[in-house]
Amino acid sequence: MNKKRTTNNILLSLFWIFSIVLSACSKPTNATPTLDPVLIQTQAVATFAAGLTQTALAQPTATSTITPSPSPTETATPTVTRTPAPVILPTNSCNVLTFISDVNIPDNSKLAPGQIFTKTWQVENSGDCAWEEDYQIRFFSGDAMGGKTKNLGKIVDSGDEVNLSINLTAPLTIGVYTSNWRMTDDTGAFFGDSFYVMINVVEGATSTAAVSSASPTPTMEPTPSETPE
Repeated sequence: MNKKRTTNNILLSLFWIFSIVLSACSKPTNATPTLDPVLIQTQAVATFAAGLTQTALAQPTATSTITPSPSPTETATPTVTRTPAPVILPTNSCNVLTFISDVNIPDNSKLAPGQIFTKTWQVENSGDCAWEEDYQIRFFSGDAMGGKTKNLGKIVDSGDEVNLSINLTAPLTIGVYTSNWRMTDDTGAFFGDSFYVMINVVEGATSTAAVSSASPTPTMEPTPSETPE
């Protein structure tokens, strides 16, 4: 009895297997599958993104060319060199001195080193004012040669000529030297022409000109003695 039941069960199982196979084979091949809506949405989004990417790649990329703006050229400001105004020594317009001549020691006179001499110039008061006694002869430029400022010592009226003298000493070094002098008024202001001496200092030189302008010694006449009667 049990053997028969077992056989029936086997036959029943085979029937059901055969039925399932037959049913599967009998189903049409174009059956519409059941679609998952989530999967459809994901695929749609992916397709749309891919389309955007292809569109972007298809369009030419605009390369922006940046033209550099030229740097402004700085205009150099010209440098104005200001020449300082010459120093004008104060002077009285009515004081005028005109140089006339060298009385002694002409230019390039040969003197020995350390030789003492007196230089004399002849000048004219060509201004409108008289020169006072306290007007001075002062060193102006060059080599002073030991000369000192000297008072005029007398009044020189307008239009008068006068000799101006300064005691000097030749330098000890061989060479050519120049000493420039000018007149000053009672305030110390220079005026008029400058006057100078130029000497050539050489070893063993004998002066080519008189080195003194001293006034001659006056001759004293003897006083007549009384003749006894």
